[in-house]
Amino acid sequence: MKKFVPFFILALILSFAVTAQQSLQLKGNVKELKAIDKTQQAIDPVKTSTVPSTQPVAQPFIPTADRNTNVVTVVDIGTSANAYGYYAGARSMVWADPNLNVVTNFHRMGGAGDPGGYSGDLGVDISLDGGNTWTNNVEVYKAVNNTGGEYFADAARYPNHGIYNPAGNTDLANSWVVFFAPNLDQSNGGTWGGYSHGIANVADLSQTTYNLITSNDGLLRLIPSGYDMTNTGMSIVADVNYNAGNSTYLQSIILTKGMYEDGAQDFVYETTTVDHFTVAGLATGPAEVKIAFAADGLTGYLVALSDDGTAEQVSGFPGFYPIIFKTTDGGETWGDATFIQLGGVNGMPEIVNGHLTDAQIADLYEEPLPGREQIPYTTAFDCDIAVDENGNLHIAVVIGVTGSNAYSIISASNYLAAYDIFTSDGGTTWHAIKLSQIRQFRGTWGTINEDNRIQITSTWDRSTMFISWLDTDLEEIEDNSRPNVFSRGVRPNQWGTADLTCYNGNDAATNVTLFSVAMWNASFTCVSPYVLEDAGKYTIPMVYQALTDNNDVLPVQFKYIKDFYFTDNDFCIIGTPERAENKKFEVSQNFPNPFTGQSYIQVNMFEGADLNLEIYNITGQKVAEKQFGYRTAGTHSLTLDAGNLPGGIYFYTLNSGSNKVTRKMVIQ
Repeated sequence: MKKFVPFFILALILSFAVTAQQSLQLKGNVKELKAIDKTQQAIDPVKTSTVPSTQPVAQPFIPTADRNTNVVTVVDIGTSANAYGYYAGARSMVWADPNLNVVTNFHRMGGAGDPGGYSGDLGVDISLDGGNTWTNNVEVYKAVNNTGGEYFADAARYPNHGIYNPAGNTDLANSWVVFFAPNLDQSNGGTWGGYSHGIANVADLSQTTYNLITSNDGLLRLIPSGYDMTNTGMSIVADVNYNAGNSTYLQSIILTKGMYEDGAQDFVYETTTVDHFTVAGLATGPAEVKIAFAADGLTGYLVALSDDGTAEQVSGFPGFYPIIFKTTDGGETWGDATFIQLGGVNGMPEIVNGHLTDAQIADLYEEPLPGREQIPYTTAFDCDIAVDENGNLHIAVVIGVTGSNAYSIISASNYLAAYDIFTSDGGTTWHAIKLSQIRQFRGTWGTINEDNRIQITSTWDRSTMFISWLDTDLEEIEDNSRPNVFSRGVRPNQWGTADLTCYNGNDAATNVTLFSVAMWNASFTCVSPYVLEDAGKYTIPMVYQALTDNNDVLPVQFKYIKDFYFTDNDFCIIGTPERAENKKFEVSQNFPNPFTGQSYIQVNMFEGADLNLEIYNITGQKVAEKQFGYRTAGTHSLTLDAGNLPGGIYFYTLNSGSNKVTRKMVIQ
């Protein structure tokens, strides 16, 4: 039997709901931004000049000789006709294969290193000795289809690429540079619609193939933003099915999957789609799509930053959230869409309780201030993904507070943060590791815009992730137009906590370009999906191009950062921050660390309590304990005496009632 609610009661309920939503009101001076329109990605100058540009860039402060810094080395590699070589959603322009010790940088041609070159051609810069020496601007794809218009119809743009190296192979002649790029065949709404793809032999880059795909099969291709290349011989691309003529998303994601075939000596591709329906208010479709596979080439994930109406719309503010599709058969079939709830009652505790401080909430909102579960959160407009050694997905993404406009993000300084969102059980349970606050969001150079450009790198065994992004830390700069590269290592576990790298002993990301010639100049940076490894040293290949407001259409110089690395000793923080409502005390990393004899821990007590210290070895055995007794509210320095313990890796836990914090330490 149906139950009817009297009209006046229903009206009262609706009135309360509207009042609740209206009570969440942002202050009028808060900065917020929306995603860059997809159609703007098509802006690209006609056959630009190859006259080299002087590229005036800000000069960094170089430290004096007594300053203790590890300044990276930057070397010039290839060039491009204009700055659009790294533009749009593509991220796979830099690739490292640690088994071959090969690093590649893939881009459009032209510029000072390619006199007379055409921006529709594609080339590669390659190092066969781990990034020490380079051969630059080797053309591997040449546009030939001159239809008489402004562009060649097969002129390539915004390429992705990888290195196909069969498992166990160490012979360069048996490995291939695999590339995939959109082109200008005009089969989608005028300019876009086609793909250009091929391969080049690593040992002999003159051995190339040339292939085209066009949008005359009912699908409307645009600019692929997702790409992966596996050592099982699969190259796969993710793109939105999007009508560029009327700016309409067609409710599916296009997957173009290729396998290497010995007979063809090339990758042979086939096209499928995955249905992804968005809410009516999101006519332009997902902000980003990415794809990645496990080492076995079978378990894979497709991620869209989007809104399909399934997540709770917190306080009535629509935003983007991760939507995940999973395959376990190499992409032959895909499971139903699942989503990650960021905010609200069912949101991720690490975000709901840990993203904003009480002071930030008071600065953002008018009275009455919202509760933490009333605050809406959104992803930014790009992300990167990887699959770890256990087949679990990692999403490197910037999270912020949803703005007052639909699908906007609060871009005010330090209200954003970089996260690793990952699953520990194949997609049922999700965890969020907060890596760093972010000061600035979007940079603008002439007609080019770019956000934090977050990217993820892993060790070859996929046990460790390194996440990098761009941020401007100059106080007088109010956007992200003078960025440095920041990076942080993550070693997760099945309990949802992780080791993190520290910077100068502090719980912070590392400023990669600090005090180098790249300082404040790393306008666009691309990072390899894999590190180069050597006995616990993890070198992360990075390439950047520097821009100013007046050189977005002039030739650019790609610059390789050859010696940025983390080591095992850089991992020093255990676990995610405690939930704000449960936090009774804060515990610093011990200093010095590593150490011999004695080290010190600073504890900030929010209320008086008894303190107890326990030390465990790497097998989990408790090897020492000390009672510090009652400590009042305030800051206390505790001595950690390890004189009786042998050298090695240990964990110390400070307990205060039911509250505890664990950190890692190294005894020399």
